[in-house]
Amino acid sequence: MATSTPPTSASGGAPDHQPSLKRAIGPKLLILFVVGDILGTGIYATTGKVAGKVGGALWLPFVIGFVVALLTAASYVELVGKYPKAAGAALYTQRAFKVPFLTFIIAFMVMCSGLSSASAAARAFSGDYFQEFTTAIPPTLIAIVFILALASLALRGVSESVKTNVVLTLVELTGLLIILVIGTWAVLTGGGEPSRLGEFQAEGTGYALLTSVLGATALGFFAFVGFEDSVNMAEETKDPVRTFPRAIFTGVAVTGTIYVLVALVSSLLVPYQTLEQSSGPLLEVVKAGGVSFPPKLFAAIALFAVTNSALINIMMASRLCYGLANEKVLPKGMGRVLRHRRTPITGIIFVTLLAIGLVSTGEIEGLGDTTAFLLLCVFAVVNVAVLVLRKDSVAHEHFRTPTILPVLGAITAIILASPLSERAADVYIRAGVLIGIGIVLWAVNKVWMKLSHEKEAARG
Repeated sequence: MATSTPPTSASGGAPDHQPSLKRAIGPKLLILFVVGDILGTGIYATTGKVAGKVGGALWLPFVIGFVVALLTAASYVELVGKYPKAAGAALYTQRAFKVPFLTFIIAFMVMCSGLSSASAAARAFSGDYFQEFTTAIPPTLIAIVFILALASLALRGVSESVKTNVVLTLVELTGLLIILVIGTWAVLTGGGEPSRLGEFQAEGTGYALLTSVLGATALGFFAFVGFEDSVNMAEETKDPVRTFPRAIFTGVAVTGTIYVLVALVSSLLVPYQTLEQSSGPLLEVVKAGGVSFPPKLFAAIALFAVTNSALINIMMASRLCYGLANEKVLPKGMGRVLRHRRTPITGIIFVTLLAIGLVSTGEIEGLGDTTAFLLLCVFAVVNVAVLVLRKDSVAHEHFRTPTILPVLGAITAIILASPLSERAADVYIRAGVLIGIGIVLWAVNKVWMKLSHEKEAARG
């Protein structure tokens, strides 16, 4: 990978006379994009698994996750302001450390995190929420068809995809507001059990309690991922330097507040043991709220919510392929754009195939925790990168985060990614296999580049 300025430009240019990506995302669309990407699968599907790790004090991991997300979001805002291009964390890593192998692994980890997130969403789609309507279709088949349908939408164009995101975001926000209204009504009418809010699953105190909370926070952090996806849309955003700070901070603040409130309501109304056993935990909250709200209607809302998460992650991963191809980290064919639709066709096909593989071999909790683990590793590197890149000045003004924030962001990300979080072994194995695939791809690309240089030399 070249260490100089990437071939793409802030104006959206692309090498080899490829058509540029279309700048179709304005400030309001970007805010809804960030909110819609963060909301969805995490809160709708993994809330119960978080409760199983921490107990009734379900709100605590979401509070901690909110703080950790804000720390890293501040670093992303500074970096996307300095370098408003596709490729995100990979671009920042290369500029900071200039180690092509590290850059490729970070890029591959980001891509795989998006795919494992989309796969978790697909699994959530085919779980308890879908079971409200029918149990006749195998869940794995439902999940695969789901991925293929979203890939087809992504091929149509960024404008269509982002507008669909707006509709789905409003639907999933409605679903969470329904939960809050039901919870408020239940509490006002004497329902709920406040004592659960201080109930921890771990016996005793000290180390066991600490690892229990860290484990729950590490998994719960999956609910906050998404703001980092938006930086990969920088070349399709109008005036990204000014637009991104407000969009990312607003998105994280809105979703963090909603998450904590939903966690409080869930714990008040439903025992954590019941939440843990469900792949549709918020449906349990609706049923326990004492309000006559149709479970099938809420299940439909939840299905729209997880659809949104999967769609945006497929969009992110395909744009990352496009950006890396333009950076010559992947073969240039990976950056091929569908001329009529101006969408990264090769990237979309590639990530769809990988997502189908993941959805066929994993479940919600494992895929969600894999997403969180991969991104926590990436976030640690990005928080260090923002400090290293302080020496790299740019001509335009941009947001600058206080130095203490990326320092704390790196420390907290490392802690949550460590064995202190009591993460299941299969998560580390899955992540290790994915990274191993990345190493193989790196070697293949090196050979490809070497052969290309030899052919050029022979012609010359």
